[in-house]
Amino acid sequence: MTVTYSSYLHLDELLAAQQPLSQGPEHDEMLFIVIHQVYELWFKQLLHEAAHLGAALEQDDLPRVYATLKRFLTILKVQVAQIDILETMSPVSFLSFRARLDTASGFQSPQFREPEFVLGRRSARMIAHHAGTPAADRLAAMLYEPSLWDQFVQFLVRQRQPRRYRRRHRMRRRGQRRWIAAIGLVYRIGGRADRQRLAEPFGDTRHVDHGRHVGADGAHDFQQRLGQPHDR
Repeated sequence: MTVTYSSYLHLDELLAAQQPLSQGPEHDEMLFIVIHQVYELWFKQLLHEAAHLGAALEQDDLPRVYATLKRFLTILKVQVAQIDILETMSPVSFLSFRARLDTASGFQSPQFREPEFVLGRRSARMIAHHAGTPAADRLAAMLYEPSLWDQFVQFLVRQRQPRRYRRRHRMRRRGQRRWIAAIGLVYRIGGRADRQRLAEPFGDTRHVDHGRHVGADGAHDFQQRLGQPHDR
């Protein structure tokens, strides 16, 4: 059978997956469904890139790390930007079909949680929304797997960063101060320029992990927190 654009992308199935529940249906329910389905597709790609990035870090493959990390961060920024589209829907429009969704909530999305777990923001309490589902087992297993941040730290260790870096990493195991202190030390102790360039975008992933979007001002904010400039 000849492969076509439609058959390769399974367009018939994809475009039939939007099934509004409201009477009419309400105009904005289609937007609501499409936005969330697109989010799920981007989450899938994000997890795909995260696995690729982790493997590149473990193999000390810097060119692949740079390329994959850039794509990873770009996808995150696209996901944040999609909120602008969702905000064109008024609260009244949303309420016109919200009752039809019953107890459904975005918190029930396993792929919403998995990027957080991959980045290192994880706890058993966060699995409660998925109790009794295959997703719960998958998330529970991730509690004991190294995060991307852990893989980045191990990459630095293999690059023979001083012992004081490793000690500082253990001391700052929790909270946002952890990545500021750790990456800041990479800049202060100097070393290969490629490690320093890699530190900054990993700082961006830590910002996103805490629910903040960095964008173009991320590097400036990072420098302000460190209290010292560096050459870009």
